[in-house]
Amino acid sequence: MRVCILGAGGLGSVVGGYLARVGVDVTLIGRPAHVEAVRQKGLQITGARGEFCIQDHLTAVSRPQEAEGSFDYLILVVKGKDSETALQEADMLRGRTQAVFSLQNSIVKDEILRRWIGPEKVIGAMTIEGAVLVEPGHIHNHMTIPITAYFGELDGAITPRIEQITAAFRQAGLGSRAVENIVQVEWEKLTQIAAASGWSVTTLAAVPELTFPDGLQIREGAEHYVQLGRELLSIYKALGYMPQNFFAPVSRLKEVDALGFEEAVVLLMDFGRKLREQGMRARTSMHEDVLRHRKTEVDFILKPFLEKAETFGITIPTVQAAYRTIKTQDHYLAA
Repeated sequence: MRVCILGAGGLGSVVGGYLARVGVDVTLIGRPAHVEAVRQKGLQITGARGEFCIQDHLTAVSRPQEAEGSFDYLILVVKGKDSETALQEADMLRGRTQAVFSLQNSIVKDEILRRWIGPEKVIGAMTIEGAVLVEPGHIHNHMTIPITAYFGELDGAITPRIEQITAAFRQAGLGSRAVENIVQVEWEKLTQIAAASGWSVTTLAAVPELTFPDGLQIREGAEHYVQLGRELLSIYKALGYMPQNFFAPVSRLKEVDALGFEEAVVLLMDFGRKLREQGMRARTSMHEDVLRHRKTEVDFILKPFLEKAETFGITIPTVQAAYRTIKTQDHYLAA
């Protein structure tokens, strides 16, 4: 199997690195400094699964034009706001790619890929795997769970190519599942990450050393999370879905939806304490972007819920306030 990672930053490099480690032929397309470090010393991965230096079955290039040969799968992992530009620059790969999917936190990603390569080559996918670029050539894989990725055809089928990529991820140690309801999985993951990202940026970003568990174990922080989560869930449910906690054990959407407000607050405060006791010090990608003075993906993560709220006639004031707050910060952040 040959795989091309378009956007080999933290997440893309972790996925590509683990696949290469089990013999998949992987081409990483990333920033020049990262590519050069990987070429010189291999890809260093630390974190949830241990420490590895991956060199075999791994090619690193800084431009799509340098990627050689054909690919069974192209995986898009750039920031949502960079998707159109990245795909335009990778135009020469369209005819050499059998299937394409995105691991971005976005609900419009599949349509963007359809327009680029045609609907028959696009499959659905979603992951909660978390990773950050520590320095060029070194990725820290700070977040994983037993079932960290889902795959499925967008029409609900489970085809041989879905089974193949799911098996490859499993062999690489990335627990995965093939599903018939991948669109629901994508919406539920967006609901989860919208709650976590909108909450963490508006609650924690003013104090750079704070991470996810720090705010969740504070009553007011947990109250804010529950309110934000319930408003997002009102849109998710209006789409015809019920929360399934696809990304358990970190997902608490079913509980936030089913419990009384106070019960949900207590549950999340306890969850925050347990995460901190376990040494979990992770942040969402949007939180990291703000701390690094980069523009966020708020228009890909929160805005879809505001648009659906207008369509359904549902009021979500906490989500609206979080969106306005983050957009204000975005105005002063670098591109």
